[in-house]
Amino acid sequence: MPVLLPLFYLPPIDWFAEFLKEDSQIILEQFENFPKQTYRNRTNIYGANGKLSLIIPMNHNGTRLITEIEVSTRDKWQNNHWKSIKTAYQCSAYFEYYEDQLAEIYTFKKKNLFAFNRNALEIILKILKTEKQFSLSTEYFRNPEAEDLRTAFSPKIETTLELPEYYQTFSDKLGYLKNLSILDLVCNKGPESLTYLKNIQSK
Repeated sequence: MPVLLPLFYLPPIDWFAEFLKEDSQIILEQFENFPKQTYRNRTNIYGANGKLSLIIPMNHNGTRLITEIEVSTRDKWQNNHWKSIKTAYQCSAYFEYYEDQLAEIYTFKKKNLFAFNRNALEIILKILKTEKQFSLSTEYFRNPEAEDLRTAFSPKIETTLELPEYYQTFSDKLGYLKNLSILDLVCNKGPESLTYLKNIQSK
C-alpha cells in the first residue's frame, strides 16, 4: 500500500512507526508548500527541564516550495541544536555509541531544508540498522491515490498510537514524555529501538 508522508526534522516516534511498516510503500512529499509550525523544521527532545523544541530558522527568500526552502545561516543554530542534544542525552544509555554518527547531521553543508532532513533521515536509518526503502513524489497531488498522511502528524495534536513507556534520562525526575524525536528513543533504547517501533500498535 503506497503511503504519502511529509519529510520531518528528526521525526517523532509515531512518524517512524508508520514509515517502518513492513507492508507499506513509502513516498516522501517533495512538492508541497512549506507549512508553518510543523515537524518539518522542528523536533522535540527531553531536556533537563522537560520537553525542549529545537527549531530550524528559515531564510525567507520568497519561495514556499519545500525543496526550495533554505535554512538560515544566522545564530549558529546547528551548533546550538547539537549542544542541546549533547546536554540532554550525554548521560543516556546509548548516546556515546551513536555520538559520532549523530554529530554528522550537524556538519551538513547545504542550506536546503529538505536535503538537510533527508540526510538526517539516512543517518538515523543507519543507526536503526534498517534498509527500509522510500521514494520521492514526482508531482503534487491534492487528492493522491496513496494513503495521504501529509497532515497526520502535528506538534499540536497528541498521537493516537499506543506508545509503550520506556526509560528516559530525566523520567525519574519529570515523568515519561510521549512521542518525542526519534533521537530520544535511540539514545535510551539503542539496538532495541527498531523492535520497539515495529511493535507499536494503532488504537
